[in-house]
Amino acid sequence: MDIARGPRKNEKRMKPGKEGNLQTKQHLFSFFLSIGTRRKTNILEKTVRKRKGVITLISKTTPSLRVVIKKKLEVDKHLENIREILLNSNATPIRSKGGVGYACCFCSKQFPEPADLKTHTIETHDERTKSNFMKGITLDDFIVKLDITNLKCKLCDTHLDNITDFLDHLKIEHEKRTSVNSHIIPFKFDSDVLRCSMCSKQFNNFKVLTEHMNVHFRNHVCEVCGAGFVNKRTLRTHGYRHRTGIFSCSTCSKIFDTKVKRREHERAVHVHMHRRNKCGYCGERFTDYTKKNEHEVKLHGAKPVILSCNACEKIFDNQRSLTVHSKNYHLMERRNK
Repeated sequence: MDIARGPRKNEKRMKPGKEGNLQTKQHLFSFFLSIGTRRKTNILEKTVRKRKGVITLISKTTPSLRVVIKKKLEVDKHLENIREILLNSNATPIRSKGGVGYACCFCSKQFPEPADLKTHTIETHDERTKSNFMKGITLDDFIVKLDITNLKCKLCDTHLDNITDFLDHLKIEHEKRTSVNSHIIPFKFDSDVLRCSMCSKQFNNFKVLTEHMNVHFRNHVCEVCGAGFVNKRTLRTHGYRHRTGIFSCSTCSKIFDTKVKRREHERAVHVHMHRRNKCGYCGERFTDYTKKNEHEVKLHGAKPVILSCNACEKIFDNQRSLTVHSKNYHLMERRNK
């Protein structure tokens, strides 16, 4: 069918009565036009059929365009899924953690505690805002960090333990359309200890916990080391670790065989020239992460950083000291005297 001219005279039209088909057909036509096919094309639609709740388009077109269509349809399923979760539960998306604390996905505010972010999101942002969450994102970049602490259904006040049970509950009890959840990363903040919501492993840092969650969501696997990752962008970022070559330090004459080693060197040796550690309250920069934390506690009343060793009862006020302690006393990496 020539999309620019519309259906031909003898072409079989789809019946509007068939639920979903006509709407999906129109959506796909609009999508074709949106990706630059306003001119005449050779795309000939053969059939649109419903299979296990998924609308499948079979068309005579280029393989690259078929991939684009497939990704677009999959993103739509992810969008519908997260929309049903946000509109029908108290689950809260987390943009990131840095500066003052946990950042809201719908505005620029940050909160020291996840519970404060949850209260803010529920009381401040309406259903229209939540309905548009993640729109425009590509499949390669799609990932949602979701706080499911004390997860509860808004429709019937039922408490659920995990996101999979909640999606099944919406589908069975409330006839909501739900499907995939493999790009939704769940977090629980129901104790003073930061733990993985899936294996209960303990962490001292939210960033490290976030990286750990890739273990449970192996949607994309590194061909070199076998590590799994939630989305394709994370896999690509990881892939830089395996690239070898000649990488020179931008400040001194040292040369490294990977970009990762060069970056670690620059941060460790030349970081004082960049002052990377920025106060989340006033914006002042520091040469050292520990100094930044001390500044935030003394001047802004931030909560002191307390990191506990998993192998003994010692506590530390910064990650560097904890790492050195773990290597020297628990991993048997003491230097030979």
